[in-house]
Amino acid sequence: MGKKEYSSLEIIEKKIFILRGQKVMLSSHLSELYDVEARILIQAVKRNISRFPS
Repeated sequence: MGKKEYSSLEIIEKKIFILRGQKVMLSSHLSELYDVEARILIQAVKRNISRFPS
């Protein structure tokens, strides 16, 4: 892995939180990662709930 890839992984890892023993990310952080609005991401999850982990 290149240096840029390591820095990207570090940025993502810093946005993962542990809540009640589960790894979670905020929708705002995920939308930033995928470069979409948070509301669009939430709509996509609701429409395709079976594709996402519980």
